[in-house]
This record gives sequence, C-alpha cells and structure tokens, in this order.
Amino acid sequence: MVSRGLAGLCALAVVAGLNFGFIAPAQAELRIDITRGELKPMPIAVARFPGDGVAETEIGQNMTQVISADLERSGLFSPINEKAFIQSAASLAVNPNFAEWRAINAQALVNGRVVTEANGLLRVEFRLWDVLAENQMAGVAYRTQPNNWRRIAHKIADEIYKRITGESGYFDTRIVYVSETGPADNRNKRLAIMDQDGANHRFLSDGRFLVLNPRFSPTAQEVVYMSYFNDKPRVYVLDIDTGELELLGDFPGMTFAPRFAPDGNSVVMSQALDGNSEVYELDLRTREKRQLTRHPAVDTSPSYSPDGSRIAFNSDRSGAQQIYVMNADGSGVQRISFGGGLYSTPVWSPRGDLIAFTKSQGGRFYIGVMRPDGSGERLLAEGFLVEGPTWAPNGRVLMYHRQHPSKDGTKDRFRLYSIDLTGYNEREIVTPADGSDPAWSPLIP
Repeated sequence: MVSRGLAGLCALAVVAGLNFGFIAPAQAELRIDITRGELKPMPIAVARFPGDGVAETEIGQNMTQVISADLERSGLFSPINEKAFIQSAASLAVNPNFAEWRAINAQALVNGRVVTEANGLLRVEFRLWDVLAENQMAGVAYRTQPNNWRRIAHKIADEIYKRITGESGYFDTRIVYVSETGPADNRNKRLAIMDQDGANHRFLSDGRFLVLNPRFSPTAQEVVYMSYFNDKPRVYVLDIDTGELELLGDFPGMTFAPRFAPDGNSVVMSQALDGNSEVYELDLRTREKRQLTRHPAVDTSPSYSPDGSRIAFNSDRSGAQQIYVMNADGSGVQRISFGGGLYSTPVWSPRGDLIAFTKSQGGRFYIGVMRPDGSGERLLAEGFLVEGPTWAPNGRVLMYHRQHPSKDGTKDRFRLYSIDLTGYNEREIVTPADGSDPAWSPLIP
C-alpha cells in the first residue's frame, strides 16, 4: 500500500501471517478484556531486534524502545526490563525457549530483526508469541525507507495491541493541538503537530495570528481550524505535508469549532450572527452554506456521528447548556443530557457507541462519556479545568487539556492528557510548551 501520511514515505509492503519457517501461527489464547474496569497490566517481553550491521542494530534497539513505550502507555501491558531476560537475542532468533520466558513471568514475547535489502529499503520482521501456550500469534514483515523506522515501530505496537485485545490499535497516529506561550492576558497560540507519543514535533503556523479548534480530516492529511486575521474570524484547511493553505471563507460575527464530515466533503460549524449562534454546514465542493438549526438559543460545538447521519451539539435552549442530537439535515432535535451541571463540547466516538463531553458542576470540570441516547453517563477525569475531549481512532482512549492554576492566575499551565474508558489510566502528553485543544488523527493510511 502507499501512504500519504508522511512526506516522502515510499511504498510500504506488509506481509501478514509471516512464519519465517518456524512454528505456524495458531489461534491466540492470550487475551486482555479492555472493556473491564481497572486491569493488572500483562507482563510482556520485547526483545531487542538484532540487525545485520551497526546502523540496523541501532535502529532495532530504538524500535524496541518505542514499541515498549507505546504498550506501557496504554496501561494494558507491563514491559519486562531486558536485564531480566535469560535467553539471548541470538538464540531467540532460532526459536524461543518458552520455559526461560515463563521463568521471568512473561506472558507474551516479541522478537524480530532488521536488515537492509539490496535496494536500500529497510526490512523489519517481528513475531509475537503466546508464552504460556507456546504458540506464534503473529508474524509480520515491513519494508520502508530507513528513516521511517519509528512509524514501523508504532505499527508493530498496533499489531500487538490488536492481536491481544481484539481491538484496533492507535499508536500510528498524530496529534494536532494549540501550542500556547506568553502571559495570561496575551497568549501566543500556534498550531502544532506531533506523533501520539510526542515525537516528531513541529509547528504548522508562525504565531502571527491566533489559531483555535484544529480538527483532522478523515484522511489525516488535512486540518481545518479557526484563525483571526485582522480580528476577523476565518476558517482554513491546511494540507499537513505540503503546507498548502486554503481559505474556506470569511464569516461575519463569531465562528466556532469547524469539524469535517466523515466523508470529508463538508464541514460543520457554528456561527453567531446578530448575537444568535446557529449550526451550519459548509459544502467544500460548492462552498454552499446551509443552516441546520433555527432557535434563539446558543447552538454550538457540532460533531458528526461516524456514519454522518446525525450531529451532536450543545445548546442552552432548555435554559442551561445541554447536549442534543439531530439528524444531519437539522431535523429531529432531541436533548440527551439530563444530569446535574452544564454540558459542552460533545464529540462522537469513532465507534459510534459513545459521545464524549465536558461537564462543569459545583466549580469542578469533568470529562465524561454517555451513549447517544443519553444513558450510561460516566465521568472519567476531573480537575479545576479539564476540557476539549478528542477520541483515539479505536474509540477506547480520549485526550483533552487540563489547566493547572497558579496562585496569582498569571502563570497557569495548560497540559495535554489522555485517559482510557476505564478512567484509571490518565497520562500526561509532554509538549515543549503549554498545550490545549488537541485533536487526534485517524490511523495514518
């Protein structure tokens, strides 16, 4: 397959079920049920990938570190320190000695190798083993340019996650967010992008104009966002790799939270005209704008369902901010939130089974989820100010930003965090400066 996800990436060949002439893949017995509550992480051994030269050996070592870090951050795996390994990498290349891996409590084992082919491409092979059942669970080979080793490591972590949990992984993804610097009364807000683990960080805007609400396209190739040019709100679409910037239009009044439709052909947003905020859809092919809500209340923060048939949004038409859903043409508006407090920023899960939201009550803020009919509300994260949830593409993890207040309010810190649906695995996503308003990409094609 050919990826457009990273500039300069060559064709990436994937051979699934590769056996390498050893034990044939068997039905996996090893499973983690990620729908349960707090789980004890599974001990997993990620052995260093040997190479056929000095450069390949270094790449192999770096790859195993990335794979281990990805799995550990998920909260589902506990990588074993390689100092505890009994079997050497050389002998492991022949066949695992399962008794020695059981002796250090490993339930799963990962090994592989890195070679450079005659055409200069890097070939990375890996295998996943069920140590207790002594079965090979997966064998995959990748070919790519040598400088693309980090992405291959993420793809291997995704494959391991999928084989053991039964769910798609989310490691081969990127995050776009607003990087913030400067004093509280004069913040400089730049558009920034990074891999989901914080690597390959770079800025997408120069900071001359305020940016808000970045959101990925379904292809992960473009970002739609708000910017203020000479104090006028504008909506732009940016091609991440080429840097090409397209102006969707000047919108009088205040415009908020543009977001792509699942098919990528339109953008939904809210626009305030004469003090009244309504939800609109903009067709990207014709530039025709269609009004979807008509109510004197404030309607904002629209988000499509994965199939594009419905839209969630928040409105104060009941007297306080609540979450509503409607058909994509604006008909059939229904309120779905009825708990205490105020609800905002609804975001539909990629799986379609949940809607994430921000909730404020009693001076506290929460990140929560509920079903599309409003049932099953659960609060996952709490803080002085937690806001702006965004979904990982597998619909099992959320990211958001959290404000850490200072005593005088002039040096408040804003940081990005992730948490899974159990509510037990909250992790900070380290950024060079303050960060807010994250958006998670789909899996990179």
